[in-house]
Order: sequence, then structure tokens, then C-alpha cells
Amino acid sequence: MLMEVPSRADLHATRVLSLDAAGRILDWISWQEAVCLYVRDAVAWTLGDPCLTVHGGHNRVLGAQSLLRLHPIIASTGRCREHAIDPAPALTNTALFARDRHICLYCGEHFTRAELTRDHVLPISKRGRDEWENVVSACLACNLKKSNRTPQEADMPLLAVPYRPSWVEHLILSNRNILADQMEFLVSRLPRDRRSMNMPVAA
Repeated sequence: MLMEVPSRADLHATRVLSLDAAGRILDWISWQEAVCLYVRDAVAWTLGDPCLTVHGGHNRVLGAQSLLRLHPIIASTGRCREHAIDPAPALTNTALFARDRHICLYCGEHFTRAELTRDHVLPISKRGRDEWENVVSACLACNLKKSNRTPQEADMPLLAVPYRPSWVEHLILSNRNILADQMEFLVSRLPRDRRSMNMPVAA
């Protein structure tokens, strides 16, 4: 059964989860990048039901239009180094606010991205570092109130301990449009103590 032609919005919103041939999770790729893998015959295997059908050109002899059905999870030929370490997700405000679910970790209120700031638990002036384990999302009011102090000095206890997300958590947090097959695959790769978490998507 033929699928409907994807709308422009569907094409731009859909991301394909890229793996290596051994099943190691690499990153999100665009549908254009996925098409290139199919065309180059560089797809080792796939998972999930096709999520998009891309319509190509017409055969000059038969007049038939080519169709390419993209799967939500694609393993490309080739493998990462056997003992490769998962890449550390880059510390950006977008990733930080997503990790903290757009909640100020001092007052507990939910805010939009524009209303949040990056706060250093141990201030930079006191030799604190700009790293995952020392930063939290804070609303402007709480950030100004805490000022150049530690949470203990400001009497503003943290609501959660800051942590460095795993690569899988980062992938979940960085995509607003994760398909069911992709989410199931990613959650199965989360650390056991985080699989029951209600993982949010970036706002």
C-alpha cells in the first residue's frame, strides 16, 4: 500500500535515527542524508515501519516514478571503533533547559526558554566551572537573588542535582518530533535507573 506524499512540514520535522552496522547510536540525520545512504546502497539494515515516502524522478522507458520508503531507524554500513566512547553532549542553553525540563531549579516554576538563564551552582568567581555538573536552569529573578553566592550561602537549596546527560538522553532531549519506534529504541538504551523517567522533548 502506498503512503501519502509527505507534506513539506513532515519532511522538515522528521529526523531519522542513524546507527552504525553494529547498532551503535550515532545521531539524528535529515531525510536528505537518509536518502543519500539508500541511494549509495550504504544501508546495512533498518528498524520500524517506513515513516516517509520520497518520490523521485520518472523512468524514461517505463514512465514509472521512483519511490523510496524511509525507515525511522537506519544502520549504515561500517562500524565505529570497538571501544569508542559516547560523545559528550555539548553544553548549550537549549540543551541545559531541556535537561531541566524548562524548570527553574531554585523556585520550581516552569518558564519559556527566553525566561531562563544558566546559573553556575559554584560561581565562576569562586572557581566554579562551566560544565554540566555545575550548571542549572534558573529564572532571572532567582539568578539575580542568588547572585555571586552558592545555594547554601543564598539559602536557596537546589531542587535537583545537576548531571551530565548521556548521549542517548541528549538525543531524546534534542528532538521535538521523535517517532514511537525511535523512542522505544532510545529508551531501551537508557541507563536502567532513568528508563522510568518521563523524558521531555525540547520546547
